[in-house]
Amino acid sequence: MTPEWMAYAKTLIGTAEAKGPGNSSVIAGWLKGLKAWWFDDATPWCGVFVAHVMQQAGMPLPKHWYRAKGWLEWGKPCRPAVGAVCVLDRDGGGHVFFVTKISAHFVWGIGGNQGDAVSEAKFDRARVLGFRWPAAMTAPIGAVLVADAGGPISRNEA
Repeated sequence: MTPEWMAYAKTLIGTAEAKGPGNSSVIAGWLKGLKAWWFDDATPWCGVFVAHVMQQAGMPLPKHWYRAKGWLEWGKPCRPAVGAVCVLDRDGGGHVFFVTKISAHFVWGIGGNQGDAVSEAKFDRARVLGFRWPAAMTAPIGAVLVADAGGPISRNEA
C-alpha cells in the first residue's frame, strides 16, 4: 500500500531551483507556508520539501523540519518501505527524502534538492541513518527488495 503523501510528492517531480540569482516562487511558497524565516532556494531545501509534503498530508512536523537530520527525531523508526522518510548522512550534513524502492545495497527516493530539483534518485544504503514513519500510523511491514542494477548513484544533495 502506498501512503497518500507519495501521490502528492510525485506531482512535484521537476520542481527546480531558479537558475542564477533569483529564487523559485514555488519553493519560496513552501517556505512561506511552513513559516520559515528565509525564502531562498540556495539554502539546502531537502527538509523543506519533505516538510511541505507532510504538511499537505496533515502530518505533524519535527521541531527542526528544515534540517535533514532533524527528521530522525520525527515519528517512529520503521523498516525501509515505500513512503518512509529516509535520512542519509553526507559530508557537511544530511539528506532526507521519501523511499520509492530498495535493494540490498541501494535506496531510491523522491526528494528535494536532488540535483537542484525534486527528483527520484538512487543512494548507497551505507549512508542511511534511519527510516521514519508517522507516529500515529501503523508502521509498514517493509518494502520488497528490487535488483541493485540501474542508474548512477546520487552525489548531489547540497
